[in-house]
This record gives sequence, structure tokens and C-alpha cells, in this order.
Amino acid sequence: MEQSLKEKIEKMVADLNKYNYHYHVLDAPIISDKDYDKLYYELVDLEKETGYVLPDSPTQRVGDVTSEKFVKYKHEAQLFSLDKAQTTNELSDWVLKVLDKFPNTEFTMEYKFDGLRLALTYENGFLKTAATRGNGLIGEDVTAQVKTIRSVPLSISYKGHIVVEGEGIMLLSELDKYNNKSNEPLKNARNAVAGAIRNLDPKITASRNLDFFAYGIPVIEDAPFKTQEELRQFLIDNRFLVGEFFEVRKNVSDMVKLIDEIDKKRDVIDVLIDGMVIKVNDIATRAKLGYTIRFPKWALAYKFEALEVTTKIRDVIWQVGRTGKITPLALLDPVDIAGATISRATLNNWDDIQRKKVKINSLVFIRRSNEVIPEILGIAQEYEDSIEIKKIENCPSCGTKLVHNGVNLFCPNKDSCPDQLKEKIIHFCSRDAMNIEGIRDKTIDLFYNVLNIRTIADLYTLKPENLVGLESFKDKKINNLINSIEKSKSIDFANFIYALGIGNVGIKTAKDLAKNFETFEDLSKAKLEELSKIRDIGDIVAQSIIDFFAYEKNMETIKNLFDYGLKIKYPLASINGVFKDKTFVLTGTLPTLSRAEATKLIEENGGNVSSSVSKLTSFVLAGESAGSKYEKALALNIKIISEEEFLSMLK
Repeated sequence: MEQSLKEKIEKMVADLNKYNYHYHVLDAPIISDKDYDKLYYELVDLEKETGYVLPDSPTQRVGDVTSEKFVKYKHEAQLFSLDKAQTTNELSDWVLKVLDKFPNTEFTMEYKFDGLRLALTYENGFLKTAATRGNGLIGEDVTAQVKTIRSVPLSISYKGHIVVEGEGIMLLSELDKYNNKSNEPLKNARNAVAGAIRNLDPKITASRNLDFFAYGIPVIEDAPFKTQEELRQFLIDNRFLVGEFFEVRKNVSDMVKLIDEIDKKRDVIDVLIDGMVIKVNDIATRAKLGYTIRFPKWALAYKFEALEVTTKIRDVIWQVGRTGKITPLALLDPVDIAGATISRATLNNWDDIQRKKVKINSLVFIRRSNEVIPEILGIAQEYEDSIEIKKIENCPSCGTKLVHNGVNLFCPNKDSCPDQLKEKIIHFCSRDAMNIEGIRDKTIDLFYNVLNIRTIADLYTLKPENLVGLESFKDKKINNLINSIEKSKSIDFANFIYALGIGNVGIKTAKDLAKNFETFEDLSKAKLEELSKIRDIGDIVAQSIIDFFAYEKNMETIKNLFDYGLKIKYPLASINGVFKDKTFVLTGTLPTLSRAEATKLIEENGGNVSSSVSKLTSFVLAGESAGSKYEKALALNIKIISEEEFLSMLK
């Protein structure tokens, strides 16, 4: 084989691995999918032509051979489980026991991932084997399956013998994507990753789009690190994906505060976690503390209350939303999830019921997330008295025959269906919309049934005398409501767009629209191609906007709003603001500004705020305890600024 061809293949492999790293680990692509595919298939052809295949070639990620069974794998070093604490007293006892022996000890805190534990062995810089933990001594060889995980590096810069420990994970966003396309939805992220890696066909593993988060190194020659902090940086330097969260603490009170913060927000984290892992930072101190038969004395897992439980469906009711969409709601045997008693859970839509095969009187998995009504993930067990859920034919609010559109059922009677009209008014009054205080479901029922309120514009016809005598309406409540309605007549453009209740338009999309159109009239006359050019607005959302403004009754209601004195406050500062077309990512705790305050300042001055760092990021605004976003910014050479620099830019 010609030397030039060999060198060409080696360069192509190096380039493709770099592109994979930027895409799957840094979440910051530096090449288009089309260009990547072109280079990848050119490499495939060259490898076939020459027979020269490098061990870390991306073509080796998905094997064509399906195994008949997994081979047992004996771990080089025992993979211990962790001792557990479920109360702050248990955590305190453990920390004080360590501090009693080593008073100056620092502790690291990381997410406790809820996936499948894996051990990856590298030899001479190349991935040699990957195995499940098993019982800690004997696992199963799943090398072919793990090679399909794009965030697992097939080669690393460290050339010595090393075993890297971590967790196979299916991100919750990937689980949702998979379930939306699959006829057989996966019950939860934990089962999804275990089923994928322990599947004998690597192609099935690849279809799940898994990730691997590295957090430990049980075996290494001449370790170039002395603490968990340095170990983590070593993993990053060798292109491993690590957990976003990592903190160092010295006392129990700080640990408890941090645990409480994570517990409150864990349902918005894209990774399934079931607690926090606390470790002694210094590795020499760990050696002195040692191990019991089952776990290390230098690490502890603090377990959260479960966000996933099982319970029985007792009945299903059907709710009508403001757009006419019909949502099935399961009535459950009450069950506790993370301190809340849950008796209802969404089934999303009719197609969801069919895919998940749930029935009345069946045992189901439910998950609570985002502080909203929990979701049913799938069936756990069916019984003799389980009853099939029947598809309804008519609207439960107005009796109109329903339309099956896509995966959802809809009531087409948008002008006079009582539930649709009430839900539109409730949405219009909500905090991110017109922020009219004192309007709740029972209030809207009274307004609808007694005062004949039928549209959002009708709210502005209300006078104090209309409310006198209504149930629970006293003088103070009447004055507060009338004042709140009057105050809402002056409204920011973005909040007004959101308040209209346009299908598929949330508050973020409303803000994007407000930044891209100088007046409401411009927005109402926008064309499909004009809307589709706006970042994050696709053809479906664009068409929803066009359809909304094309409907005569909607425009009639909007005209009435303006006739009753509603005035839009346009974001003139943001149109040509100092941050125009700039994208910020926030990380860490800022000295004086909250994240909400910083976000508001950025948006008011024409900028955008993103949750992840990419090559499109303009600035990373970093505070104390900045996490992996800071590290990604460094890797991508993105400008990192302090709060002081940020405020000076505003001046």
C-alpha cells in the first residue's frame, strides 16, 4: 500500500474523531452533517480498497456481527458499590467520621447518574475492552455495543494502561425523541440504556443514541493526578464526557444546601440522576481510609426520593385545551413522589395510549418532571380485570364530533366550545402573558356562566359593579382585579404575542418574534419564508402563526383589544441594542445579579440566552463555581466574561 494512502486514511480518521468529539462531547459541531457523511463514506471506501483499518476508525463503531451471548469479563480491580445516605443526619455522621481522622479534608460533589455502570480499558491509547460492572468482580464484555456510543473515545492521548469507570446514559431528551418515533416506547431512561447495552445486536444499541459519562479511574499506570479535581480534568483532557456538575465543599452545611438546590431542580436536568456522590478529594487520604468488603470508606451516595414510581390507573378523563386538543388524563391510586401526593398523570394523546398499551386497572410507571402534572411512561403489569381505554368520538365539553389529526384528537368548534374559550382566557391572564392577577379556573367559570364573558377582549368590558355579588368577590378583591386588568393594557410586545395563544408559540418563540418584527402589524402580515428564517422557528410553527392571523375571528378579537385601550410596548432598545445578534450562555453564581436579572438585561439589549455552549455562542457569562460550560468555552476559544465586564459593556 502506498504511504500517501496510509497517511490519508490516518488524517481522515483523526479529523472524523475530532468532529465526533466536538459534536457529541462539546455539543458544538464544527462541520455540517452532509460534509461529515461525505468524509466518512470516503473513508469506508478507502478502507475497503486498502484493507488498512485503524483501531480508532469511526467505521468500527457499529459492528455487523451479532453475538450469540455475552462473554464473562473479570475486572482487573473490583468495582465497589457505594455506601448510601438518605438523610442529612446520615450524611453528617459520615462526613464527621472522616474529618475526625483527617480534619482538613475537602469533599467533591457530583451527580449520581442512574444508568448502567461500565468499565473501559485502554491499552497504548486505544479502547481495548468495555464491560458492565456485574457484581463488581465479574461483568460482561460489551465492547461492540459500547463502541457505538459516540461520546466514548476510541483512542485517547494517554498511552499507558488505564481503566476508566463511568455510566452509560440515555439522555431524557433522547428518550423522548426515540419514544416519539417508536412503535414500542421505552419505559424509562434507566431501562433504555441497560436494554441497549445488554442487547446482542450492536446496531440496536446504536439506535438508542446513548452517552457515556466518565467519573473514575480504578486502574492506571503512573497516575498524573492527586485529587478528584485533577482526575476529572485528566478525563476531560483525554476527550471523555464528564458530568456537568462538579463542586468542592468542606463542611456539611454547605453540602446540604447544595444537595437541596440540586434536588429541587433535578426534574429539569436532561440526565436521569437519583442522588449525589460525595468523595474525599485527596487520593492519598482515600488510600488511608481504605475499604470495607462492599464499599470504599472515602465515598458516599446521597439518595434522593424517587421521581419514578408505579401505581394503578383507575379511570381516564378527557380534557379540552385552548387549541381544541383533547388530552387524556389518568386518575390514579394516590402515590407519593418526592414529597408530593400524585393522583393524576397525563397520557399525552390517543396515539400515546395505543403505543404504551396501558389500560384501566393496569399497573403503570409514572414520572414527575418540571413541576407539572406527571407523565405515564408505560405499563408495568396487566391484570385480569384490566380494561381497554376507549377512544372518545365527541368533545366532552360541547359534544362536537372530534377530528383525529396526527397523533391528537381535536375539537374543531373553536368559536363556541366552552372549555376552549375558558382555557384561552386563563392562558391570556397567565404570568408570562398579560399577568392579570386574581383570575383562576373558578373565576373564569363565574365570568363565563354569570357575566357572559366569551373572549379575551371581553375582560376589558368588566366594571366594578359587574363583580358585586359574585361568589367570594369583596371590595378589596374587586378593586385589585379591576386595577390588574387596567394595568395590563400596557404590555410588552413579547408577552402580548404569547398571550394570544398562537399554537406552538411559547414564551421563547414569542420573544424571538418580538425581536424580529418592529410592529404587531408587521408580524400579523408576515409570510412563511420570512418567519422560517428566524432561528428556531420551523415551517410548522411558522404555519401556525400564519393560520392564526388568517382567521377572521382572531383579528376581530385583537381589534377589540386595541379599541379597549391596549397599548403594546415595543422593545426599541433591543432592536439595535448593544447585544444585538449576540448569544450568551450563563454559568455559575454571579456576585450580584440573579440569572433571571442577567437574562432580562441581555434580552432587553438585543441579545439571546442559550442553555448550551456551541460555536454560535458569543460570550459565556461566568460566576463562581462555573461548570463544564466554562470548560467547553475554553475548548472552543469562546470569550468568557465576568459580571463586572458584562455590566461595563452595558454602559
